[in-house]
Amino acid sequence: MQEIIGLTRQQIAQLLASDIPDGSIVNLGIGMPTLVGDHLPAGREILLHSENGILGMGPAAAGPDVDPDLINASRQPITLLEGASITEHTVSFAMMRGGHLDYAVLGAFQVSEQGDLANWKTDAADAIPAVGGAMDLAVGAKQVLVTMEHRGRDGSPKVLRQCTYPLTGKGVVTRIYTDLAVIDVTPAGLQVHAMKQGVSVEFLRSVTDAPLHFPQTPRTIVLDAAGAPRYD
Repeated sequence: MQEIIGLTRQQIAQLLASDIPDGSIVNLGIGMPTLVGDHLPAGREILLHSENGILGMGPAAAGPDVDPDLINASRQPITLLEGASITEHTVSFAMMRGGHLDYAVLGAFQVSEQGDLANWKTDAADAIPAVGGAMDLAVGAKQVLVTMEHRGRDGSPKVLRQCTYPLTGKGVVTRIYTDLAVIDVTPAGLQVHAMKQGVSVEFLRSVTDAPLHFPQTPRTIVLDAAGAPRYD
């Protein structure tokens, strides 16, 4: 099988961050999505929301900037931008459920070709189910962007014809960012937007359970000298 070194979690987050348009209000979910906040391009006005009641969240805090009372939904210390707002949960969830978020960035265990999302429970005996606010975000945000590895630790596909885990939301995912590709969920099926340099069409199909559709020339994800991903 083709030997591929996929994007790192930081690179996936960085690529997604570069795609968020100026003026967006964005929720960052637990896990890999929280990394997006550290890679937002300079000069764009993007307002980050955290479900525990923060609007105007800044990058992760370190050193003397760490305040144990100021954390995101992943319990990681964060900073605030000037003008940030802190609310209690009912107001925060009203933002989520009321269609006020342009994007929700969520992790996933599985995504189906119809855009179904499974990200809160697996069939592992030692897994602890924890849905949190994911269901509210999945149906409340205008668009849902997913970050995930393309394959599980055992090599099994995570982009499927049908999800086998309990669903978080049905038909909610707009775009999938993995270590191998960026894939759009469309009414006509999964459309490959871009593939990491070195990944072939045949290889991507072999590690994906759901059918994939390709433009005549898919875009290529390349790394610059500093290791930052971009579309070529």
